[in-house]
Amino acid sequence: MAIFSNLTEKLQHAFAGLRKKGKLSEDDIKAALKEVQIALLEADVNYKVVKKFIKDLREKAIGKDILESLTPAQQVIKLVNEELTNLMGKEKSSIMLASNPPTIIMMCGLQGAGKSTTCAKLANFYKKQNKKVMLAACDVYRPAAIKQLQVLGESLDIPVFTLGENVDPVGIAKGAVEKARKSAMDIIIIDTAGRLHLDEQMMNELVEMKKVVHPHEILLAVDAMTGQDALNVAESFDNQLGIDGILMTKMDGDARGGAAISAKAVTGKPIKFLGTGEKITDLEVFHPERMASRILGMGDVLTLIEKAQENFDEKKAKELEEKLRNSTFTLDDFLDQMDSMKGMGSMEDLMGMIPGMNKQMKNLQVDEKQMAHNKAIIQSMTKDERKDPQIINANRRKRIAMGSGTNVQRVNVLLKQFKETQKMMKRIGQMGKGGKMPKIPGLF
Repeated sequence: MAIFSNLTEKLQHAFAGLRKKGKLSEDDIKAALKEVQIALLEADVNYKVVKKFIKDLREKAIGKDILESLTPAQQVIKLVNEELTNLMGKEKSSIMLASNPPTIIMMCGLQGAGKSTTCAKLANFYKKQNKKVMLAACDVYRPAAIKQLQVLGESLDIPVFTLGENVDPVGIAKGAVEKARKSAMDIIIIDTAGRLHLDEQMMNELVEMKKVVHPHEILLAVDAMTGQDALNVAESFDNQLGIDGILMTKMDGDARGGAAISAKAVTGKPIKFLGTGEKITDLEVFHPERMASRILGMGDVLTLIEKAQENFDEKKAKELEEKLRNSTFTLDDFLDQMDSMKGMGSMEDLMGMIPGMNKQMKNLQVDEKQMAHNKAIIQSMTKDERKDPQIINANRRKRIAMGSGTNVQRVNVLLKQFKETQKMMKRIGQMGKGGKMPKIPGLF
């Protein structure tokens, strides 16, 4: 499910009416803003936030500069984009790394918000930046919480500090920070205990831990699927503990996403990261201006490029460029590209980052399972078949279908799809001969 997909669709509908008119009247703008207001409320954006947002927009949108513009509809959309960006915090809010390591990050939150997994995601995020990271398991109350963090740390080759389940969490945190200093770690992320609800014991423990370890950053993990309740939780934590930022989890679970839009305005604290899926790599830095663009269906090319840079091997990219020049793109290359794309996240979200793709994606269900079937089909081919699919006759297709657990029809569809891709790659290669490979139109 694409983030904000419902809201994006409704906002685009509101703007479509404006685009049809050459000149706009005050009534036209008020009618469109009424639709925007309803769309935001249905997306679970805080009522008071929406009321002020629309009031500010109306005052600016019915000004002389907008009404007398040659492209009033575009000016209104530009204004909505700017106001949305301001509402969500104007620009990204980063975690400032300590000049004298380690940077101590304390992660808090209610039970069920995905806090431990988020700690591992954040650790992986910094490890990719060549930082030495340690995790500290301070949740001694939830059954198997320590084991969960140890398993996650092991899968990422990141050390996890623990003293067991019958030890004071504050003592564990203190020991973890001392260990991180001795081990010359750049960052230590402390996973604290959550509760099913806010209680005095929980807060006292966190306040005491804060006094002892002096964290540089206190992050609150909140579940986006709980809507406005997530912001009530954030306000409570901030009032009693003092938080530096919010990490909104499970953004893939609800296409409304209103809590993320309201967070800064309601709590005064910035969203710093978004958890966008179950995989350990599904963590995004929150950029208000990029998110506003995505919400309005204008794409998010910068994030798409960053994802591509993270997931595409530079050496393989150069090899692919050479293959395009020489028109030698094979099924093995096709398979490599599918694997790289899969590592970037869901196809639906990736398409949503490409400007103009939202309308095309509206009635298109991206079948992630089909990618798995395609991989099985290609892996069931011989080396010669992958290199030259033209030799794949009827008997070979039956054998490949049986070997991949699919059917001949699926094999035929894949071969046709590859043939079309090969033609496109050949055209791109020919365009690039004698010079630098061109950028693919409509993408980057």
